[in-house]
Amino acid sequence: MFKNKALLFSITVVVFLSACSSTSSTNPNSEKDNEAVETSTNNITSAPDAFLQKMDEGKQVKLLQQALNKVGYDLEVNGIYDETTTWAITDFQLQNEELMATGVYDEDTEQMMNQFLKEDKSVEPGKGLPFAEEATSDESDTKVLSNPYDVLAVVNKEFALPESYEPEDLVTPNVRFPFTEELPKKQMRKVAADALEKMFKAADKEELELYAQSGYRSYDRQKAIFASNVEQNGEEEANIFSARPGESEHQSGLTMDVTSPEVNFDLIIEFGETPEGKWIKEHAAEYGFIIRYPEGREDITKYQYEPWHLRYVGEKAAKEIMENDLTLEEYILKN
Repeated sequence: MFKNKALLFSITVVVFLSACSSTSSTNPNSEKDNEAVETSTNNITSAPDAFLQKMDEGKQVKLLQQALNKVGYDLEVNGIYDETTTWAITDFQLQNEELMATGVYDEDTEQMMNQFLKEDKSVEPGKGLPFAEEATSDESDTKVLSNPYDVLAVVNKEFALPESYEPEDLVTPNVRFPFTEELPKKQMRKVAADALEKMFKAADKEELELYAQSGYRSYDRQKAIFASNVEQNGEEEANIFSARPGESEHQSGLTMDVTSPEVNFDLIIEFGETPEGKWIKEHAAEYGFIIRYPEGREDITKYQYEPWHLRYVGEKAAKEIMENDLTLEEYILKN
């Protein structure tokens, strides 16, 4: 992962203050508890051998938090992969350019963490992604995400990406597009692009004609698109099918709109009834994607049904979301 320019983002979601305090803050009057935590951290010689992500709980998460503390962080060892743990992992990844900054503790992050532990190296917490305690809002009172790298970040009408955020690991996936121009909308973040390529290869084996239509979109580009839609339809109507700048998932680099020749490469609801659309609904989760705006959940997502709009969240989360017929809001915000 390319190094971050250390932009200072405002925090978006409520973070328990204890999460960024001393590991002894759970019981400041108990010296035994303090000593136990310190001893357990000092005894850490290797990082947990497990795939972990936001909302996971248990012993493996505790071991991860202890490992993070050993390399320089000051987390509460509570066994909950919370926002603060996600921040610490993202910050660690951003300080090591070989890693993709996702907020997910994966195999590559485990290997790097073990190298740090073996060599008794440490990081400067916040050097990659500064941590902020106070929540702020933009002009529309939408909370601004402090960790836009998080692959499980909820981007919607309540939580926006920073205006200055542009992913530094954008690449063009090797898949079909219905146009030949080298446009920014061909791009995705590498972690999502790699997954998209695997999904397209699987679709090809089923003799399906799947095409990628629109991926990354900058804040300024979204601003222009939304302004045009408002001019034609009015702001309230436009915001049903078009996002305000900062509130579009396309800016995250984790989204790709897909289509097929059967619907003339358009992005329309009828795509969901094509062989490609039906296959996507059945198999997208196997490659880490979800249909971000599912049918019948408009009251939660606040957007119309879009069977073409795929959002990368990783295989583990995608399978849980799709198998349980959830929206990303339900999966993240209600847990």
